[in-house]
Amino acid sequence: MTNLNTTVKVKTKKMRVGRGIGSGKGKTSGRGVKGQKSRSGVAIKSFEGGQMPLYRRLPKRGFNPLKKEKIAILNLDKIQKFIENKKISQDSKIDIETLKKANIVNKSFNKIKILGSGDIKNKINLNVDFISESAKKKLEKVGGTITLKQKN
Repeated sequence: MTNLNTTVKVKTKKMRVGRGIGSGKGKTSGRGVKGQKSRSGVAIKSFEGGQMPLYRRLPKRGFNPLKKEKIAILNLDKIQKFIENKKISQDSKIDIETLKKANIVNKSFNKIKILGSGDIKNKINLNVDFISESAKKKLEKVGGTITLKQKN
């Protein structure tokens, strides 16, 4: 009985180019006669003989909007740190304008998102565009209020 699961390894001999006419790849070694491609050290990846290459003939694709909305991201532990350093007041409403005035957020940002990394100890009043679920739970646990801005 023969075993069908055995594999037989067949060793193929590597073709040695340029080793005489009898080898089958002698003289020009399968490169043809003359020309740039017959020489060594040639890399003609997308060269088309002087013709405008395909990648330059095709139009550019994609679109980058001019008025891209930049969203500032702020974690709860950062807000807590700013309250402790008295950069922002816990009694006032914290929104993008307040954060811009306190030089916490760059003037180029026009929306804000609060993320739930870290803990918050103070009861604060937030007026933001977006908030993560974990941040929302932590703020409600402390007793803070969250107002989400309406989308235009």
